[in-house]
Amino acid sequence: MPLAPAALAQQATPDAPPPEAPPVEDSAAADAAAVARELTPAEIAAFNKAVTDFTAGQAAQQRGDNATAVAKYDGALPAIRTAVEADPSKADNVNFLANALYADAAAYGALGQMDKVITLYAEAVPHWRKVVEAKPTDLASRNILAGILIQLGNQNLRDHDRGGADPFFEEAVTIARQSVTEQPDDAVSKNVLLAALVGSSQTTTQEGIRDEAIALGKRMIADGSIDATNKGSIETMTGAPAAQ
Repeated sequence: MPLAPAALAQQATPDAPPPEAPPVEDSAAADAAAVARELTPAEIAAFNKAVTDFTAGQAAQQRGDNATAVAKYDGALPAIRTAVEADPSKADNVNFLANALYADAAAYGALGQMDKVITLYAEAVPHWRKVVEAKPTDLASRNILAGILIQLGNQNLRDHDRGGADPFFEEAVTIARQSVTEQPDDAVSKNVLLAALVGSSQTTTQEGIRDEAIALGKRMIADGSIDATNKGSIETMTGAPAAQ
């Protein structure tokens, strides 16, 4: 099965918290002609407080205090959403919202509240697509998006909705293939691709996906790059513990 939210956060962006939020004054002043609407003074104040709350949430999360982290992130999100709704073309604000949703989901995942994780991931997907589109060479962002899609696909499988799961896995496989093609020795990217293939093998009508997943998994076991979750999936698919 794919990585859990907290584990994915650790592996996809090791020792690197989401980027700091942009000051709203700088973002709002840039390219005024493209602004859908100006933020009100109250919205600007709320956004600036959201930056502070987000930073405090990161600090709490890094200490392992996920309860405080979710409280800070939940408090920050409404103002960040408002800024993005006011002008969706502001890439910095979209990036901020994508990262805030992802960080909040990781904290909720650490607390075992998977219903919250799935809700946040579903909201985050379109924003992460925009981030990846804006930064096509950013491997970490692609891995995060693919990982989120895998988790959403898995949730659909748990709900016995293979038709709903398949597009998530298909998109994740496409994204992860690109990452592995560009960085064939990157263990995180390979594990994301393997998780996507394992998921897709349960939903797709495309020939060869299951065989590809098993072959990749065996190669990763041989070179030591497979993670524990994917190793378990390969053992289940092959019907026997994989040889070391």
